[in-house]
Amino acid sequence: MNKIYYLSTCDTCKRIIAELGLKEKGFVFQDIKTEKITDPQLEEMKKAVGSYEALFSRIARKYKELGLASKTLTESDYKDYILEEYTFLKRPVIFVGKNVFVGNTKSVIAEVQSELSK
Repeated sequence: MNKIYYLSTCDTCKRIIAELGLKEKGFVFQDIKTEKITDPQLEEMKKAVGSYEALFSRIARKYKELGLASKTLTESDYKDYILEEYTFLKRPVIFVGKNVFVGNTKSVIAEVQSELSK
């Protein structure tokens, strides 16, 4: 199943969805603000990328507000923060078949585009 975890209020997510034509490609959309990520969903993401840290966004406002940069976080901490607050998930998270792509860098989006064109 092709799925995207995104934030509907995020202009970057909107741009990526349009750029990749995901609505026309039958993707399942989950707005993480209105439909919280579940523990099993996060487990699936972690299994695909190898760690919760790889899914964790250090540019979230709350990261600075909570002073997390000065703390040593464990995998369990990353998981708990992501489940507690949607802004801690690095986004978008895009599943194309069994492949997963995390984040919005040009290289990640190019990889998604390449996978979609196969």
